[in-house]
Amino acid sequence: MIITIGGVAGSGTTTAAKVLSEKLNYPFASAGGIFREMAREYGMDVVEFNKFAENNTDIDIEIDNRQAKLAENSENLVIEGRLSAYFIDADLKIWFSAPLDVRAERVCNREDKSVQQARDEILAREESEALRYKDIHGIDITDMDIYDLIINTNTFDPESIVEIILTTLKVI
Repeated sequence: MIITIGGVAGSGTTTAAKVLSEKLNYPFASAGGIFREMAREYGMDVVEFNKFAENNTDIDIEIDNRQAKLAENSENLVIEGRLSAYFIDADLKIWFSAPLDVRAERVCNREDKSVQQARDEILAREESEALRYKDIHGIDITDMDIYDLIINTNTFDPESIVEIILTTLKVI
């Protein structure tokens, strides 16, 4: 079974996807991890790399190709990424959301920066990504029709989120 988990920055996709992969004993992969790895390869931070990627469609295409290849070669996989649902033939496609202030708080704790800096970077990143996704793939990231399950992670801890997903898996 292939499961994709996407969501806005700071919504908890990586944390929940890792917990889910452990509970199901499935491998875990992350488009964000691929993106951060590529940013390091280019000697940039994530915000700089996002700006760079705006003018270099090869970056997004490489990320999409890397995650699609992972899914093609896997019988079972939990893959986390903002666009994973668009490029992977998954059995369950999930999207996470959460209020901006909650996400900024999570990012500031994770990345040791101020809440305001995290908030500003999230907004800049989301604007940059929305432009790229529309430009490169014709994808409107705000259109939720592709997803089977949408979870507002504001009120749930990662374990509860995973329980919601596991319950959903019982009925599909």
